[in-house]
Amino acid sequence: MSTQILYLSSSLRGADSQSSQMADEFIALRKEAGEDLTIVHRDLNAAPLPHIDGERFGAFTTPASERSSAQAAVVAESDALIQELRDADELIIALPMYNFGIPSTFKAWIDHVARAGETFRYTENGPVGLVGDKPVTVLAARGGQYVGTELDTQTLYVRHIFGLMGVSNIHFIYAEGLNMGPEHASAARQQAREAMQAQLR
Repeated sequence: MSTQILYLSSSLRGADSQSSQMADEFIALRKEAGEDLTIVHRDLNAAPLPHIDGERFGAFTTPASERSSAQAAVVAESDALIQELRDADELIIALPMYNFGIPSTFKAWIDHVARAGETFRYTENGPVGLVGDKPVTVLAARGGQYVGTELDTQTLYVRHIFGLMGVSNIHFIYAEGLNMGPEHASAARQQAREAMQAQLR
């Protein structure tokens, strides 16, 4: 039985993206190991989603029976993204670091899928996720070294936002210091490759 993977990429660099190259290598290693994978690739740089503004947020919060046709179209786009997330057996996320954070295009995807009443709900004991847990592998490429420091805002944010939706099985593979010289970059890529192989054992 094939494993359906939702593969999210968001680098501005296209084919030259280090994070996407890492994700592609991870997928290739799994296929070489004999896994039957169905890949649904959503390139958020090549086909960016609209960022959430007041009008789009208003569409989400308007009761279905009262939505205009324009609001219904906005919600339908979000609903399709949420269904894509629900349908996936697991996620692979190619994640570059921009200005110590995630790309705005990836944040736009999150804002379309992290919807109260759809992927999480509020209770008197706090929010409860509605997506259901599934494996998420984040291939994180960084120019500097940030793991374990307060500048690594990505790791905590990704864990928190997916946790909000009920997804806690999250594994990070880092390639850091990629802009710190060829020798350092080569060592970082090799460490990431070894981490990929270790995950498949």
